[in-house]
Amino acid sequence: MAQRHEIRSTDEHENHPGETLVTTEHDVISNWARERGAEPATVPGTERDGRPGVLRLDFPGYGGQQLKHLDWDEWFRTFDERGLRFIYQEHLKDGKPSNFFRLENPNE
Repeated sequence: MAQRHEIRSTDEHENHPGETLVTTEHDVISNWARERGAEPATVPGTERDGRPGVLRLDFPGYGGQQLKHLDWDEWFRTFDERGLRFIYQEHLKDGKPSNFFRLENPNE
């Protein structure tokens, strides 16, 4: 697996467009999402024991499946409980803003 640039604060950024970044910092994740108009969400029907199921970010204008919006506190509580990492890009290689992200459990 390629080495990923770990971001630990909102003052840190990619070294070059298209670089894969990783963070667990709540401020970095929420700032990245807000810059793109995305809201914290979960996939309905994936809940377990009354807790959010599969976590997502809901981007405006991207139809697809219906998502249930969460507040950031609940989204991050679930993110932390599962020990997830946020893998993302700030920009595509051509310099355009990127919406690429995925959540990774480093223990799986």
